[in-house]
Amino acid sequence: MTRVYLDWNATTPLRPEARAAMVSAMDVVGNPSSVHAEGRVAKGLVERARAQVAALAGCAPNQVVFTGSATEAAALAVAQKGACGGTFLALATEHDCFRTWSEADVPAMVGSDGASLHGSRWEEAVRPFVGGGGALVAVSAANSETGVLAPGGAVPVSAEPDPGAGGAARLALVSDITQLAGKRQVAFAGAGRPDFMVLSAHKMGGPKGVGALITFSDRDPEAIICGGGQEMGRRSGTENILGIAGFGAAAEAAQRDLDAGVWRGVEKLRNVLENTIAAGAEETIFVGKDAQRLPNTSCFITPGWKGETQVMQMDLAGFAISAGSACSSGKVRASTVLRAMGYSDAHAHCAVRVSLGPATTEDEVMRFCEAWLSKQRRHRSRAA
Repeated sequence: MTRVYLDWNATTPLRPEARAAMVSAMDVVGNPSSVHAEGRVAKGLVERARAQVAALAGCAPNQVVFTGSATEAAALAVAQKGACGGTFLALATEHDCFRTWSEADVPAMVGSDGASLHGSRWEEAVRPFVGGGGALVAVSAANSETGVLAPGGAVPVSAEPDPGAGGAARLALVSDITQLAGKRQVAFAGAGRPDFMVLSAHKMGGPKGVGALITFSDRDPEAIICGGGQEMGRRSGTENILGIAGFGAAAEAAQRDLDAGVWRGVEKLRNVLENTIAAGAEETIFVGKDAQRLPNTSCFITPGWKGETQVMQMDLAGFAISAGSACSSGKVRASTVLRAMGYSDAHAHCAVRVSLGPATTEDEVMRFCEAWLSKQRRHRSRAA
């Protein structure tokens, strides 16, 4: 049985370009902090990758701080809350790497269509929890579970003080672009930009275990890992040059895919999948279908059929899908994101996420639909 991988939002297959860059980096002997020739070669690999990631993220190379993961990058961003008013807030729809740090339970203020999931109303949602000194707020550019995008597909931007709101304090912002980067062009709304962004290599065909914080702040972020002062004093520890080289190569290849329109083809396959399932299972609900979404992501609910059961049954049939964020796999609990969108616990427990990639074929999509619909008919007959 040839397995079909349909969980690209959890992690992506390693790109050939990233693999080649990593293999080449294995022969580099030097420490990037050493001043001799070998060290300078290693440093050159890191700086080349920094420029490659910066080009994808729409920033300057010196604004890229390499970390061990997007989760570490998120923690580094949260640590800067003192310079942003002293409070950190995250909407209920954010990834756990942000939401667990939030100092208040901030409602997402969304409808079940998902259309306002990351809309401009984030300011309205967080203002009641903000003191006079302002706050740092996490708002993702694309939700990992539903694929719903910020308005216009742009990265959310920081909110300046509103003179009409009694001089309300400025809201600094950290934007999670982990799912957006490499699938959609990173674009800021108007002339604005966030204070920080976080992203991860393995979501775009790079290796696991390396991420980055993008800092647009006028102040260097204060390190949370101290030591030798690597990464311009912003994150100590000898650089993982293998992972960083792979990250850079993956970012460059991802940009080429974007320029070539590869993801438009993926979106067509996603629509084929949803239309085929909808035709055979009319009760199925497609989350955020009327909102702007990532081109590869389909989150759908089949009432009465547990998501975990679907994942196991499809796994046995040779298809890899998920029941939510990979970081929460194995935890039998309703999706926080779906509950924040107004779905009941019963419905949230019955959701699965199918996420495609550039290597996904129409034959694989149709094979999945056939297998899923077969299992769904069997479930419905047993439940009758």
